[in-house]
Amino acid sequence: MGSYIKDSQLLGLLGALREQKKTIVTTNGCFDVLHVGHVRYLQKSRSFGDVLIVLLNSDASVKRLKGEDRPINPEDERAEVLCALSCVDYVVLFETDTPVEVLDIIKPNIHTKGGDYDLSTLPESDVILQNNGFVQFIDFVEGKSSTNIINNMK
Repeated sequence: MGSYIKDSQLLGLLGALREQKKTIVTTNGCFDVLHVGHVRYLQKSRSFGDVLIVLLNSDASVKRLKGEDRPINPEDERAEVLCALSCVDYVVLFETDTPVEVLDIIKPNIHTKGGDYDLSTLPESDVILQNNGFVQFIDFVEGKSSTNIINNMK
């Protein structure tokens, strides 16, 4: 089971992980209505390293990105659900629209993102590459998205 890490704990955690020579994998997203596509994506992300840190958009960030009627689930609950997944080691909340600032602190070995991005369209690619990291793109599970689930419920 994962842990919800506050900013003040992040540097200590990273120091310990690096001292143990762990391969750190990060990914980011809203993870508003968790579904099988998310689970498979997170499991695949975790398979690339020793530790998976999920960078979670705050409620304010989700509203800016997805609209005023989102998120459906508040940030603390989204973090708790992610922490309950065995493939997730840590969850870190971020307030900005992209996780560039926190990625510059973490400096992961590998950062994963959905296959609808490439290096030219991924806002965080520069910070990953500048810190000698690698970006791994993962194919989506066709037809699975929080937006589709929400629209079907309407």
